[in-house]
Formats: sequence, C-alpha cells, structure tokens
Amino acid sequence: MVVNVNGQEGKASILLIYTGGTIGMMENPETGVLESFNFQHLKDNMPELKKLGYHVATYQFDPPMDSSQMGPDSWMKIVRIIADNYALYDGFVILHGTDTMSFTASALSFMLENLDKPVILTGSQLPIGILRTDGKENLITAIEIAAAKENGQPLVPEVCIFFENNLLRGNRTRKISADNFNAFRSYNYPPLAQAGIHIKYDLAQVYHPVSRRPLKPHYLLDRNIAILKLFPGMSPQVIESILTIPGLKGVVLETYGSGNAPTDEWFLTMLKEAVARGIVVVNITQCCAGSVEMHRYETGQKLLDAGVVSGYDSTTESAVTKLMFLFGHGMTPEEVKAHMNCSLIGEITVADHFRP
Repeated sequence: MVVNVNGQEGKASILLIYTGGTIGMMENPETGVLESFNFQHLKDNMPELKKLGYHVATYQFDPPMDSSQMGPDSWMKIVRIIADNYALYDGFVILHGTDTMSFTASALSFMLENLDKPVILTGSQLPIGILRTDGKENLITAIEIAAAKENGQPLVPEVCIFFENNLLRGNRTRKISADNFNAFRSYNYPPLAQAGIHIKYDLAQVYHPVSRRPLKPHYLLDRNIAILKLFPGMSPQVIESILTIPGLKGVVLETYGSGNAPTDEWFLTMLKEAVARGIVVVNITQCCAGSVEMHRYETGQKLLDAGVVSGYDSTTESAVTKLMFLFGHGMTPEEVKAHMNCSLIGEITVADHFRP
C-alpha cells in the first residue's frame, strides 16, 4: 500500500537531537574554516523550519561528536535522551555524521524495544551553511516524516535513515558513497518511503510491533565483538590473531558470494576450536546485495559443519550491533545463536522472534 502524504495532522512536536557531523557546520566568514554552530539557534539559521508549523525542540551533544567517534556510549546517550523525552514528543530526528550512521541506526533499532514513534536519522554530505548543501532538504523532510500520522498513529514507527530521496530501515542500511548526495542504500529491503514532489509511503514495508507495550530502553552492550573479512591469501597467523583475542565473544565473518570460504583444514579447525570455546561466528556475505545460503555450495556447508551461524541477508553494521546487544544481555552462546537466526526488529529476512 503506497500512500501520498502532503499535509500534516495536528501540530506535531519533534525533538531534534544534534550529535555532530557535517550537517552542523557553518563556514566562518573571516577564516573560511568550517565550525559547528549552536543548534539552539537552529531556527535562526534555517528559517524554513518555521514554515513547517511543528513544535521543534532541540538537544545538542556538548561537544558535538564526529561520527567516527560515535559508539556504544553515544548510542546509550541517545537512547536515554529518547526515553526521558518519549512522552513529550511525537517523533525524534537525530542529526548524525554519515560515516557511522548505519551502525548507530542498527544499534538503536535493537536498544529501543517496543518503539511506536518515528526515530529518523539524517545528515548531509555538505555543511548546512554551504549554499549547495543537501542538509536543509534532508532535515526538513526527516522532520516531516517524523511528524507524519494517519488516523492519529505515526506512519513510520521505527528507526530509519532518511537521505537524499529515500527513507530506509535503519538496520538495513550501509553507506555506499563518500561523495554523492545519495550516500546510503538498503540493498536487501525496499525503501519505506520516497520523497519527490510528495512523500510516498510504502506502508506494507513498515515494521509494526505485534502488540502495543511501553517503550523499553536497553543500555547493555558487549564490545567483545570482531569483524573478520576474508581475502585470498590470508595467513593462518592473521586468522588466529583475531580468533584468539582475549575475551572475544562474537565474530562477524565476511565471506564470499553466498557464504563461501576456503576449505583449508587449518582454517576450518581454527573455526571449530573458536566455536568450541563459546565464540559465536556469524557468516555474512561481502556482497552488497544477496543472502548467505550455506547449504548451496560445499564450501558453505563446511562452515556450517564447523559451527558457523548464518547471518542471512544482514549488513555488517546490523550483525555487529546485534551481537553486542545479545551478549550485553548476558546470553549464552547457544542463546545468541538462536537469536541470530531470528529477526528481532526486521533486520534480516526470516520469521520474527521474541526479545531478550
């Protein structure tokens, strides 16, 4: 079902959370240097916001953070801001640097259990103070989406990224360009909305919770996770150095194609030994699109026999943050494996499952 939304329903209230990133920069007229500006004066810098007719309040990280510095502590801070203000606002817009936006969006999707209001992340490739900036349109449209309702209910009650023209499920996204305005893609899940002359929502693709329950924020994350990206000619020493990291609990194994990897005995033995030590190894593809099918080829089957778990069509960002989330809640390796085989919040294409 595709719905065109042009106007607004009532006067919505939006909390705009500025964490940092390129969008919050303005050029100093004297030095030419890009500097962060105070988002408490956002309406003075963006008079277009006044025409929207919404109540827009702001919260600014002090100091603003480059997205390369964002991580679990920052995610917890964002969750707490949303939880503390949840009853006061109809939706939330998070201004964030683009480099790690997909990691943050994925993490928030797991950490905000029972979310029934929009949480829209956006940013820009050019600072908001630059004439050709993409930031103004991204921000205005993100606010419109966060405020959009039908019959009193929000149209998109999930964590999303809006960039350029597309509204994407946050835990399905990845950044694909450092230069183009159209910087994000969701290869394995269709857009939830597309913004042109009108904003067209594909409501059939939007995630809706099975039952309405109060928001349950989560703050527990385990950082003992690693990414192991395979490449031809990897030495045993490289593999061993990662799989034997002290305290390691989970590994996102980026394999070839539909989940294939070398079948050298030393490699399979290292994986088996890691699994036997309680390390959860999740197989995802290095390809931008597609899914892991470990039964398809003998090489994938050998990984399965070694105890490696399928990551289906998960992104790296989603797999990493999901492992952090699950281990953060004190789950056993077997419990984590079971949850990795299920969709908690629409992050992979399998049947939905229960929360921890």
